[in-house]
Amino acid sequence: MEKKNITFDDIARYTHFSKTTISRYFNNPDSLTLKNQQIIAEALEALNYKENKVARILANGKTEFVGILIPNLFLHYYSEMLNQILSTYETFGYKFLVFVGNEKKDIERQYIQELLAYKIEGMIILSHTISSKELASYNIPLVTIEREDEFVCSVNTDNYMGGVQATSLLLKSGCDILIHMNSDVPEKTPAYGRIKGFLDICQERQVPHELLLVDTGNTYESARKTISQVLEEIIQKYPGRKKGIFMPNDTYANILLNLLIKKYGMLPPDFQIVGFDDSPVSSEAIVPISTVGQQIGTIAREAMELLVMQMDERKKRRPVPLETPIHKTVTPILVRRETTI
Repeated sequence: MEKKNITFDDIARYTHFSKTTISRYFNNPDSLTLKNQQIIAEALEALNYKENKVARILANGKTEFVGILIPNLFLHYYSEMLNQILSTYETFGYKFLVFVGNEKKDIERQYIQELLAYKIEGMIILSHTISSKELASYNIPLVTIEREDEFVCSVNTDNYMGGVQATSLLLKSGCDILIHMNSDVPEKTPAYGRIKGFLDICQERQVPHELLLVDTGNTYESARKTISQVLEEIIQKYPGRKKGIFMPNDTYANILLNLLIKKYGMLPPDFQIVGFDDSPVSSEAIVPISTVGQQIGTIAREAMELLVMQMDERKKRRPVPLETPIHKTVTPILVRRETTI
């Protein structure tokens, strides 16, 4: 025989509570005593109750969905960050709808409208294309990670400290010339701190250095082509000098490492490499890569905690909006591996 779907009426009859009390258990359990919560919980188990999520959404308008907008998945930092955010379900109970923007502003706006149509309760934004002022105009709980964040709440790494850590490690490795490759990021972007940290240490220590601002595109193929060209220029420009290269992320550091090994059959002793992220590719590379660890799991958890705080406030009868955005900073941890002496 087909199993009967258990309804609130069935639970009410079983517990001798009203349907209103049963509804309060699902939608506002703190309004019930612990004893009554326990009675209803035991009844649900005895009746083998399976919650109808769609009915619950229609009843209270709360979907328990969070939208995520991410720039791409070829950079290992973003794929690992997404993995860590998704794993917070066990702690916070929110599910996720994910869109990959690929740095196309109009497409990302469409994605946001799609997410809002699904009645998401909040958003986590890692993509850079849409300004924080525009994001704030959507009037929904929101947290950004590692991007411009003037008008919205955010969680970022202390990129300046990371830049200092990476540059100092290359100095300790006895490099004659320090090189930092990055894109031409705006000063309001957290990643600019890596550039600033590099330049400040080089100038403070009066070390020969070069800052290479290049457009690597948004695919693995375009990044590999650009890094290959940059490598050839470095080889020709600095023969016989020990070169310390600070790459903007671990994916690019691994591309550089692979190009060197393909060219020389090994990591030449006159090359030292430091990445940034401590995404899995840095430890799994053919030569494990020294890197600045961003504590990706900590950032993901902090972002969800900050988002849940906003979403919980929004659910109150008289919510109090934040007077100013909250910005959290996570300290990086230098991870020394085999690409630096």
